[in-house]
Amino acid sequence: MLDSNIRFLIFGAAKSATTWLQRSLERSPTISMPSPELHYFSDEYHRGADWYLSQFDFSKPDAIVGEKSNTYLTQPEAAERIRRDLPDVRLIVQMREPSARAYSDYCMLLRRGEVSRNIEDHLDPAKAAGQRFINDGRYALHLRRFYDLFPPEQILLLLFEDIRRQPENQLARLATHIGHEAPLAPPVDSKVKDKNAAIVPLPLRKVLKPFRPVLDGVRHTRPMRVLRDAVARPQEYPPLSPDLEKRLQDFFAPEVSELEQRIGRPLDVWQGARKA
Repeated sequence: MLDSNIRFLIFGAAKSATTWLQRSLERSPTISMPSPELHYFSDEYHRGADWYLSQFDFSKPDAIVGEKSNTYLTQPEAAERIRRDLPDVRLIVQMREPSARAYSDYCMLLRRGEVSRNIEDHLDPAKAAGQRFINDGRYALHLRRFYDLFPPEQILLLLFEDIRRQPENQLARLATHIGHEAPLAPPVDSKVKDKNAAIVPLPLRKVLKPFRPVLDGVRHTRPMRVLRDAVARPQEYPPLSPDLEKRLQDFFAPEVSELEQRIGRPLDVWQGARKA
């Protein structure tokens, strides 16, 4: 067991607004989180406890300390490691309608040049059920590992769609869950990662990649912003057809049904979810 004051862990599948959640919480001085995702209990466990604890700032005695790493939900080893090292930690799991999440995740990796434009290869359940885009949306499957190891009162389930409609209310639920009694700062009022934002074309990004260590240090200066705006273009994405969306929803239906039992409410908010 880690001898630490780490109070909470936030995780969930990519494109479920967990980064927005972290950015909003970081606005409050009584909440302390490391900026990068540490992925300790999933991918970096070999680094050891000393490395993990060194990533946190424990210097503020009144601050509640936690971290956010999405991979804790889907990596099978993570739940057992968390239970062994942080048995009393409060867990926050944020989820999004799984077919919309899969499409948004696909668009993000297409934007990075990491997947092809053949959307069927990546989102057709008959071809890609075991791959990231679909597997990461099998929330009920992944949550079983945590409910097998932790009491239900340590796990808070949040929905992306509720965050969009009632951000302050959902942040208040989280604050109560982690024992944060001070008022929270207002949440971030815009998207943290917008797939519709203009982007530097991929061929140019590949040319500039060796120079990233230098460019990252000046990317927010006015000359660099002007230069980027001059070459950035909106990204076009293959559409999620009604037929493919229906195949995804049919695939996820048993998972959604199980999750409804777990969360204690019908997931009507997921009906007709926007493909954003």
